[in-house]
Formats: sequence, structure tokens, C-alpha cells
Amino acid sequence: MTPATTAEGPVRAASGRLAFDLSPELEATEPPEARGLSRDAVRLMVARGDEPLVHSTFALLPTFLDAGDLVVVNTSGTRPGAVDARAADGTPVVVHLSTHLDDGRWVVEPRRPAGRTTERWEGPVPGPTLLLGGGATLTLEEPYGDARRLWVATLATPAPWATWLSAHGRAIRYGYVERPWPLSAYQSVYATEAGSAEMPSAGRPFTAEIVTRLVAKGVGVAPVLLHTGVASLEADELPYPERVQVGPGTAEAVNRTRAAGGRVVAVGTTVVRSLEAAAGDDGVVRPVDGWTDLVITPERGVRVVDGLVTGWHEPEASHLLMLEAIAGDDLLRRSYAAAIEERYLWHEFGDVHLLLP
Repeated sequence: MTPATTAEGPVRAASGRLAFDLSPELEATEPPEARGLSRDAVRLMVARGDEPLVHSTFALLPTFLDAGDLVVVNTSGTRPGAVDARAADGTPVVVHLSTHLDDGRWVVEPRRPAGRTTERWEGPVPGPTLLLGGGATLTLEEPYGDARRLWVATLATPAPWATWLSAHGRAIRYGYVERPWPLSAYQSVYATEAGSAEMPSAGRPFTAEIVTRLVAKGVGVAPVLLHTGVASLEADELPYPERVQVGPGTAEAVNRTRAAGGRVVAVGTTVVRSLEAAAGDDGVVRPVDGWTDLVITPERGVRVVDGLVTGWHEPEASHLLMLEAIAGDDLLRRSYAAAIEERYLWHEFGDVHLLLP
């Protein structure tokens, strides 16, 4: 059955997650710059406990935070993640390079070309060896965990893989984005190290001016690093392991902020996962550099994150469980009902949600 949005707002699906109808008109099909807006001119909904929802613009984000708060950002940059390939029989394939594993292999998603976009590959996947541009090959070796669409593969390139990928790859694009955009459209202003298959998009509306205004107001800004893989596009999929780095400086800043009564505001679900993976049962954040398979649900809850800057997530997305863990069921339902009614825009080029429960 198609999820429905009732008069009372989004409903609870059998999966336990929020379900609602997402009209195509609410999908951002291009960057705001293509619509004549600056990055920080996208809309911002501010949701605070039992207070009325506030409809604003992202440029005013600093006005909703207080001196002594800490904003934590993910400094991962987006790399070209999509490459064209062919099977030995000539079948065209688009490969999404998701995660670079410690043993040098890759987690990849083979996808079927479908007009201007791609779709999940149904049935046997071509292979095992795919031919890529510039003399590279990709050998599909085994399915990756329980994710039926993902494979562990060996990528063999005639040059260092990052050099080869810069020449032959492009940004991953899904069907709601109507045409290709340069990789620069998928970067945040504070990205320092390319490694994400898809943009950590909650940070896209930030500008250097907004960061400066936050600091001038007494709001701290601290980094973590988490390279994202391809998005979980299936309703029954949970986030899979990702490598996370939380440095000593950020750990200290989080602990100091909480001890002083300030709020720790994560920019994006990747930051929530990073900080919560670094937090012990005692609520103290310690430096971490490794892999995490943490899945944040309302039952697990959060230990150190007090607020969240995030985009609008698709119906029944696993990230909605994380949002509910932070904000609670009522605030999340009210926010999504209002976002649909007020015609906020979804996806990486869309509008933003500030949760301060």
C-alpha cells in the first residue's frame, strides 16, 4: 500500500517509521543557485519542543543558536562516485563506488542505465568482471552483507585510483535531479578531504559568512570526518558500517560544551552517528578512528547530541528513526506535516530542518 499522509500528518508504517506521500513537486531538481538563490537562501524550519514551528531561511541560522552552543560539522568532501562500465557481453552498467575498504577493495552498487538516471539492478548482475574507461576493470567478488544491491569488488586501474576516478567518474545523480551538475555543486564550503560517495548534504547551505557569524556570536564549530557511502534506497535497509574520525579537539569541545550547559548541534545524520559512536555509556566523548556499525533508534536514544541540522528525509527512511531518537515522535510528526503543507523541498538541493527539542 502506498504510504499516506492523513489530516493529522504522517502515519506510522509497518516498519515502525514515518510514512507519507512525497509529491514530485516537493523534490528539489537542481541546486538553489540554478533557481537564482544563494546557498544559504534555502528555507529553514525550526522545531523547538512544544513551541510553534518557525519558518525562516538558512541565512538566519545563527539567530536560533546561543553563545556556548557547539555546531559539529562533517568535513568530508564528495568524490566522483559514478562510473560507466560494460559487461563482457556489452551490457551497459553504471557502477556507484560506495565505500573504500581497509583491504583496498570497494563496496559498489551496479545499476542499470535508465534514460537520464539509473535504477536498481533486478535479477542476476552482469559480471563478474566489468570493463571501465581508461583500461580499468572491476571484478565483483561477493555480495556485501545483507544489502542485496551491494557487492564487494576489486578495482584495478592503470593509475592511482583517485587520479583515474577524477578523469572517468562523475557525481552520483538520481532521477529527481534533471541534469548533471559539476562536482562543485556537491561540496560544502568546509570540506577538507574528498571521500564521500554522496554529499553530506545537511552542510551544503553553510557559507563562510554563516560560519563567521556563528563564531562571532560565541557558538563553537568543530569537525568530524565520516565518508558517506551510497544512500539506503530501500525501506528495509539500515545504515551499514562507515569509517569515522573524531579527533581529540572535537571530543574535548563536546565534553566542555555539555559540562557548561551548552547544546551540541550536529550538522547532518553523519555527525550524529560519529559523535554517538565516540560516546561512552557515561556520555563522555573520546577520540575515535575506526569503523562504526551503530544504528541509532528511539530505543537506543542519543547520549551527547542535543540538536540537529538536517535535510528532509524520504518516507520510511532509516534516518527517520535517528531523528525520532533526537526529537521525539510528536515534534517529528508536526514538522513533517508542516513541511508537506508548506511545500518545503526535499533531497540534497532542498530545504533544511533545525531540530532543537
